[in-house]
Amino acid sequence: MNRRKKINQLLKANAKKASAKLAPKSKDKYISKADRLKLAAEAAQDPVVTSES
Repeated sequence: MNRRKKINQLLKANAKKASAKLAPKSKDKYISKADRLKLAAEAAQDPVVTSES
């Protein structure tokens, strides 16, 4: 009984990890502080161009 229980426990754990990998991610991808500053600088320059369109 113990051997069967241990094997089932391992199989369930592996199945849980595999399904977690396939599940959609709830968190956004991490963006570093430097990249955020670059994006903010680009956004500050772009409104002039986008408002004309």
